[in-house]
Amino acid sequence: MIARGLTAPVVYGLLKRVYVEVAEESFRLDDKPLTDSRIALLTGVHRKDIRTIKAEGPDETGQSRRKSALLATVVGQWMSAPEFSDNGTPRLLPRQATDSPDFETLVRSVNRDVRPRTVLDELLHAELVRETADGMLKLKTEAVVGTGSTHAKEAFFAANVGDHLAAATENLLADTPPFFERAVFYNQLPPDAVDAVEAAARAKAQELLEDLNRQSSELRRETQDAEGPRQRYRLGIYFYREDAADADTDEKA
Repeated sequence: MIARGLTAPVVYGLLKRVYVEVAEESFRLDDKPLTDSRIALLTGVHRKDIRTIKAEGPDETGQSRRKSALLATVVGQWMSAPEFSDNGTPRLLPRQATDSPDFETLVRSVNRDVRPRTVLDELLHAELVRETADGMLKLKTEAVVGTGSTHAKEAFFAANVGDHLAAATENLLADTPPFFERAVFYNQLPPDAVDAVEAAARAKAQELLEDLNRQSSELRRETQDAEGPRQRYRLGIYFYREDAADADTDEKA
């Protein structure tokens, strides 16, 4: 937070907003809106601050997440849908409709409410796509592991950590943990051993994510016209390492 210029007062303000929003969404009585006094009692946020937060309205976080999710879905389809890829290798695509698959068709297969040109501009700005000398669009291999755009990084950081925290919270509060959440950890390995484990983890995790992306893409195409409720999911994988403390012991779970 310090590196991003988020000082303590800014964070306190954001935290107050979160407390107020969650109280309004999840702690209603008889499904009726909560009074400012009730919110203040539940959260400890002063009623004056509650009135200010309500007057400001929703922030732009949701819009940023939706845009990032759209770009990620377009990239995912480009990498997995058979009409836009060859065994997981993204094809070169022309911008507009031709006899072969094109970028406009790709975007329309994901979302018909956003102009393909707008999506393309965002992908070019994020350096996930480049245009070849003959006018074809190429998905850069870096798109597999992420974007160099600071704004996109922050949006995905919020979404990934937010969903992980939400899953962990549900598991903590529920008698029967509803979500898969496991970790393996060793505390007394030499650095070269951790290098080997990390390399294996990266390869296996990437393979898993690409397999699930292909499966999800196929299921999405098969069910896009089906009626009924819809859900979203996110599977995240992470690897972290640091120097071990003397008191650390080897355990796994």
